[in-house]
Amino acid sequence: MDVFWSRGYHGTALPDLLRATKLSRGSLYAAFGDKHSLFLRALDRYIADALARMEFEFDPRKDPIDGLRTYLAGYVERTSGSSGRRGCLLVATAMELGGQDAEIGRRVAGFFRAMEGRVADALSRAKAAGQLADGVEPASAARILVCFVEGLRVTGKTAPARATSQATADALLDRFIR
Repeated sequence: MDVFWSRGYHGTALPDLLRATKLSRGSLYAAFGDKHSLFLRALDRYIADALARMEFEFDPRKDPIDGLRTYLAGYVERTSGSSGRRGCLLVATAMELGGQDAEIGRRVAGFFRAMEGRVADALSRAKAAGQLADGVEPASAARILVCFVEGLRVTGKTAPARATSQATADALLDRFIR
């Protein structure tokens, strides 16, 4: 996963994968099939890790606004400094392969739908608790927040100041809550 994340799909060559996995060519192909299959498994792991993190952040036993703040703070952290410069495997994959590879496009779109669903659920719980501003619809606000955090992933490549990103995240969320 790290090799693909650092180099991209097309920039990753078989020798890179052999070094990273410490497998011979035959063992790599026996274990994972081809480069594409290995990439799909790496992408699936990245997605599973992100979804697990969101399950924790949006734990229904916690206050939904606190969960949203934790979710946004996590993105601010991951898009700051060297982490931000590294970027996001999912965003890089969407840009490199999303329009060319139907299977990858499905995975990326599925992840964005899942993320949006988790955010919308937290916003719906906040609305039921009377914590959302008048007129805020959870589905629309969720789409805006997902677009925002993915935009943070892109702008993070330019190493914005963490404080600036956090202030922007706070200002956006404050538009949605009471």
